[in-house]
Amino acid sequence: MTVFTEETRTRAREIIARYPADRSRSALLPLLHLVQAEEGYVSPAGVAFCAEVLGLNKAQVGAVASFYTMYKRRPTGDWLVSVCTNTMCNVLGGQEVYDTLAEHLGVGHDETTADGKVTLEHAECLAACDYGPVMTVNYDFFDGVDPQSAVGVVDELRAGGRPTPSRGARLCTLKEMAVQLAGFADEREGAVADGVPGEPTLRGLRLAQQHGISAPGFDPNTPIRSGKAGDKPAPATPAKAAPTGSTAPDVAAPDRKSPQVRTAETRQPDAKTAVPDAPGTKGPVDGQPPASGDARAAEAAGVAANKPAGDAKPAGDDTGAQERNLREAESTSGQDSAHDKGAQK
Repeated sequence: MTVFTEETRTRAREIIARYPADRSRSALLPLLHLVQAEEGYVSPAGVAFCAEVLGLNKAQVGAVASFYTMYKRRPTGDWLVSVCTNTMCNVLGGQEVYDTLAEHLGVGHDETTADGKVTLEHAECLAACDYGPVMTVNYDFFDGVDPQSAVGVVDELRAGGRPTPSRGARLCTLKEMAVQLAGFADEREGAVADGVPGEPTLRGLRLAQQHGISAPGFDPNTPIRSGKAGDKPAPATPAKAAPTGSTAPDVAAPDRKSPQVRTAETRQPDAKTAVPDAPGTKGPVDGQPPASGDARAAEAAGVAANKPAGDAKPAGDDTGAQERNLREAESTSGQDSAHDKGAQK
């Protein structure tokens, strides 16, 4: 079992300190990169280490480590070569590139060469269709590759060289990359130098410059308001809503409710939820909403149309809660009507 170095343990404490005390499990992703930086993959010892420092069980850590493909579950070479074989790159020759590399290296998908230097894998999509066919080495791009150029890249890697990617910084080993993904600076000389953009990426910018198109001015230093006391944004003039032709009164959005609560209420409305499809409620909808009596009749017709299930009970959901909501809606609707008439007088 691997005994992690004191440097790794110190860095683990630094990672955990980035998060609130009651949210320490949020540190799990960078911690997995950290143990991968020491061993070259997330071993059972790495899973146990993360569980120990976060107070989790190993099943919880293993579930995360096995979900994300960037966490390797068995020893991986210094150079992870990923070849895109998805639709666009495949049409342009990606599969031929992969097949040539597999034969040249003598390995298949997710296998490592005998010298332990190169691991080859299929990649479903590397998000660079305009540069296809593409492959990456430790997630740095080599664009427009063909079988010959791909073989040249891996041969140079196995010989101890570090070929220059088409875009981005200089190559780093899988362990060096994992240190960066854990949130620590890469101290190697030139580690973040020599990056260049690709021509297809610049095309949109050049067209915008050619036609005089620019984005509205924005100050990136503008603070983001938190909504807490003492941090209130300047009052804004409310925009006048465009007429919709609706005769129903506007209902204020429940801004003080969390998004989760609003979503749940929309999916399962009740008589107190201001959404258009809740029986008996008034919302900003076009046309007159159906009366609660109509809703009751429609529901009764729907229940009657369902044939009894094998247990002689009506098919479908239990209607008890729906009946209760309809009664409450009808009562609320009557109170609203009386209130409206009083207001008109």
